[in-house]
Amino acid sequence: MNDTKLKGNLTEMQCMLAFMKLGYQISIPFGEDCRYDFIADINNKLYRIQCKTSSEFTDASGEIAGITFKTCRQTGSNARTSIRTKYTKDDIDYFATFYNDKCYLVPVEESSIEKRLRIIPPKNGTKMQNNINDYELCEVLKAL
Repeated sequence: MNDTKLKGNLTEMQCMLAFMKLGYQISIPFGEDCRYDFIADINNKLYRIQCKTSSEFTDASGEIAGITFKTCRQTGSNARTSIRTKYTKDDIDYFATFYNDKCYLVPVEESSIEKRLRIIPPKNGTKMQNNINDYELCEVLKAL
């Protein structure tokens, strides 16, 4: 198993465990051809969740400003034949990622090919968009 696959599997398990710790049931699809990683049963409604491994990004001073993750899928066997496709509402309901022992849930409609969640406000004084706290699993679940 390569390092990328291992990291992805770990992110999936951490996200599923976060849902389960809150008392929600999850179901995992059989095989590798599904566009979602698991289904969460929340208040008797099923949500398709696609997990993505996140990484930190820094501001100009080198301070960790937030996390980012890709929100598209890649198909193909090598760099020359790979095709990136955006996920849509027909494919999934939410992206999930895990960072600093917390799970974050992002609606698919809020993404293009990448999503950034900010930990600290921008230094240029602009209003902070995509505050990481707004996407914490518990916060998002309150609205469902």
